[in-house]
Amino acid sequence: MGFAALTSGGKDSILSVQKAIDQGIQVTHLVTVRPENPDSFMFHSSNLDAVPVIAHISGIGYAEIHTKGEKEDELQDLSRGLGKLEIEGITVGAVNSTYQNERVHAIADALDIEVFAPLWQMDPELLLREVAERLDAIIVVTAADGLSEEFLGNHIDNDLIERLRLISARHHIHLAGEGGEYESLALNAPFYSRPLRYTSTRVIHHGAGRNELLLGGFS
Repeated sequence: MGFAALTSGGKDSILSVQKAIDQGIQVTHLVTVRPENPDSFMFHSSNLDAVPVIAHISGIGYAEIHTKGEKEDELQDLSRGLGKLEIEGITVGAVNSTYQNERVHAIADALDIEVFAPLWQMDPELLLREVAERLDAIIVVTAADGLSEEFLGNHIDNDLIERLRLISARHHIHLAGEGGEYESLALNAPFYSRPLRYTSTRVIHHGAGRNELLLGGFS
């Protein structure tokens, strides 16, 4: 048995998968929770169609768990979904969210499996610097003061990190987007056999300052 990686395809969870592999942990499944509610407390909903393709080009199994995305109920859905897999542990990309960290550990304890959370309490700037060095990740959602539509599609590199540092200082947002200020998609990582590709882009304005770059035609 191996580990299942909870991932939306974003920078944090994909970096956690990479760190697990670096440490010799066998990752057997990429697991995506697909919430009907875009305001889920636990799970991202943007560009989730990318994850099964990431699993394919990485030679890793894929599993999808559906949930209405309602607070606490979605945790039961996650627990039931993980309980169907033959795994010894899960990897997660939690950085500072106590809410997520405590609930994932509670589920793991109930299922008698381990949790590998290599980014927990990591300095946000060091995290972004490692993302810039090791992954090719782009911003696909902005949802905070100072983060306009123009950030969509930007690659997380050292120049972008400097811009985010200024915005974080001015508007008091989490530098790594842990509070949902922005979301990302990892187009490439060392464990991918090749970069993730897409053929279409569309910007959606959800209101209340939330903008989404919807990608399509993943391969």
